[in-house]
Amino acid sequence: MASLQASLLLFSSPPSSSSSSSSKKAINAAIHGPKLPRLLYSVPKHPRINNMVEELILRDVPLEKKISTTNSSASIVQTQLYAILEAVADREGMHINVGEQRDNWNTLLLSSINMITLTAATMAGIAAIGGVGLPLLALKLSSTLLYSAATGMLLIMNKIQPSQLAEEQRNATRLFKQLRNQIQAMLALRTPTEEDVENVMEKMLALDKAYPLPLLGAMLDKFPATFAPAVWWPRKKNKSNEGKPREGKMEKNGWSEELEVEMKNIIEVVQRKDIEDYVRLGNLVLKINKILAVSGPLLTGIAAIGSAFVGNGSAAAVAAVAAGSLASAVTAFEHGGQVGMVFEMYRNCAGFFHLLEESIEGELEEGDLEKRENGELFEMKVALKLGRSLSQLRELARKSASTQVDEFASKLF
Repeated sequence: MASLQASLLLFSSPPSSSSSSSSKKAINAAIHGPKLPRLLYSVPKHPRINNMVEELILRDVPLEKKISTTNSSASIVQTQLYAILEAVADREGMHINVGEQRDNWNTLLLSSINMITLTAATMAGIAAIGGVGLPLLALKLSSTLLYSAATGMLLIMNKIQPSQLAEEQRNATRLFKQLRNQIQAMLALRTPTEEDVENVMEKMLALDKAYPLPLLGAMLDKFPATFAPAVWWPRKKNKSNEGKPREGKMEKNGWSEELEVEMKNIIEVVQRKDIEDYVRLGNLVLKINKILAVSGPLLTGIAAIGSAFVGNGSAAAVAAVAAGSLASAVTAFEHGGQVGMVFEMYRNCAGFFHLLEESIEGELEEGDLEKRENGELFEMKVALKLGRSLSQLRELARKSASTQVDEFASKLF
């Protein structure tokens, strides 16, 4: 305030040579104010921060640009996963639609073939009773044509096995839905990486190969030489046993020696009981399906030949009517009982146990415990897949180690 009053007095007084220099000093003092003492302080140096700053300066990359680049790479990975998620959801819808279509094929073809076969058998019987002249010729010709049509339709139906195709699409729908849930959980719980994108792509392509949509050129063999479990997962590379040494009985990442022994015992039960049983049943159903697939067209073919000679003897009429009736029964048992679907169900169940076996072996082969999945979480997943509680799973492992187990590992199938 005093400096402001002094400046006003100086401006109001007349100028003079002596006062001009003093007025300039007063004005400067009023404008700049009193000088404060200079405070010197030192910033503590952090070696990690300094190294980071020096590295950025040497590379001539601003920190903001580096952060934006990291964020952009993470967003690209997320965008890729969302694109895969959209494709997986689309595959799921496609398999649902195709599965319904092929289930309708089984119903419609079965009804049509049985109606055609029974109609042809009826015509052959009427012709054998008392047909003469043109009526006899018409009945014989109609019966022969109907039997021939039924034979051709049966050959096609037995080749593609619509009930088995429908079961394949149902399994594919379930597995694609499972993969979709895994991707959604990955996006919600953590930041995905490029390795996650590669793994998801491999799983999706493995599912496409295991359950193809087209029939021509890509359809699975419905009558293989031997029963083989379904494989819908990518083959994992052998994990290296190199890593940090295990710490004896010390628990690490949820794993211990007792848990490893428990998992090995579970694998032995799965191999001896579940996988062996489903392979045996699968081979049995495969043989039955092969016999039925050959018997149906063979019987309708015999009936077609017999109906062409109806009227010339009783043997031809018997062959036409009896073979047609047996063919209708065989077709109803094969496709009405959906033997192909049962075969595919056994194939899928055996594949499920093979996947469980590979998952357990893959975790046990990993030498570094930190790279494994958490042991307690993995044990719970195995128990849930087998339809058991944790106590039941441990009891099964103890039985396997002590005596021969008389029960299956899974309580679901």
